[in-house]
Amino acid sequence: MSLTVLGISTSPRLESNSDLLLREALAGAEAAGARTEHLSLRGLRIAPCAECGACSRTGICRVQDDYHAVLAKMLAADRLVFATPVFFMAVSAQAKLLIDRCQCLWARKYVLKQPVAPEGPPGRRALVIAVGGSKGKKMFESVQLTMKYFFDALDCGYFGNLFVNQVDGPGDIRGHPRAMAEARRLGEALVAASAAPARPETVELFGSADAPRV
Repeated sequence: MSLTVLGISTSPRLESNSDLLLREALAGAEAAGARTEHLSLRGLRIAPCAECGACSRTGICRVQDDYHAVLAKMLAADRLVFATPVFFMAVSAQAKLLIDRCQCLWARKYVLKQPVAPEGPPGRRALVIAVGGSKGKKMFESVQLTMKYFFDALDCGYFGNLFVNQVDGPGDIRGHPRAMAEARRLGEALVAASAAPARPETVELFGSADAPRV
């Protein structure tokens, strides 16, 4: 049975660079034999965490909106590719809304001592794609730290990162063939690898997409 790979695009705009890289990663996953699904948060209704404390008693978020459908897809997928633009040195607001709502998973795991996804597939793992427009490099440190704890709440192994800076205009990433190729390679590797690495593989394309540091 083939693995399922869910790609989550968190950019608020069409033709976003992070989304184009996400689609390349999903193409790589398909080439490795996986079934893929592309899911955009653009247009979905996901409210912020209300910090009401209900999930500490039930392990379930009581706020009713599109979050629950997205959560079900995340927990059912064998692999996850999470793509975000970088805004003010962090993940996008749309990404952060989804992440914060997963407080219920943290409560389920650490407060209630319950399995996060008792019926989900074993050995789940995830890949991060982040694109920033500035010359800065430290912006990806905050992204990586946020995703580390997000994946922990999801009970999902952290497989790798693709970080690209100095790409800003809609669709500009098409002019960076190395970034597109790395996205496809990582998507394929996410499916093909028999186990998550001890440390996430991180590909950084800083200044020139043709000169990566791995």
